Amino acid sequence: MKLFNLFLLLNIGLLTGAKLYFKKENSISIVEMERINNRVTNIKNMISIDHSYNTKIAFLVDMRVPSGKNRFFIYDLEKNEVIDQGLVAHGSGSDTGIKGELRFSNEPNSNCTALGRYVIGKTYKGIFGKAYRLAGLESSNNNALKRAIVLHHYSAVPYEEQDYYISRSHGCPMVNEQFFKRIEKIIDSSKSNIIMDIYY
Repeated sequence: MKLFNLFLLLNIGLLTGAKLYFKKENSISIVEMERINNRVTNIKNMISIDHSYNTKIAFLVDMRVPSGKNRFFIYDLEKNEVIDQGLVAHGSGSDTGIKGELRFSNEPNSNCTALGRYVIGKTYKGIFGKAYRLAGLESSNNNALKRAIVLHHYSAVPYEEQDYYISRSHGCPMVNEQFFKRIEKIIDSSKSNIIMDIYY
């Protein structure tokens, strides 16, 4: 009887987990999916010309989504679907003081997020631990290396979605440590550089 109850609880837990995951994936609005699809089309066009980039996975960051909501999307370019998502901070200089409105800059010392496509480069150990250098591929973000804009984790970034705005960075896309671990597995196992697109 005890074994049966344990089996029942395990199955309920699995079903509940599946529902939560399904709900999480469905939390992406139609408008957000339209923006994702538009950016994915641009990425696919780019990598079809330059075959040095990863053709299976891309990272997308939608800055129109509030920072307390999932807006870092891991996208499967072959299956054409979002396979994971999490919170990501924007730069403190991007805050305008008007709720829901951000500004963006490529200028050094602006502490702003810079829009555009980046290529995820080599890893190194910095003050936040493991991080990945980012090279901007457009005029809107080509100062990324000069500005030391990197993909890293930070303990103050929550794992679950929040009803408030989360902590801000100096311009880096900064994520929760648990989410970072999933991201780093993808990056470290990739034989070619992954594109990350930050857009608004």
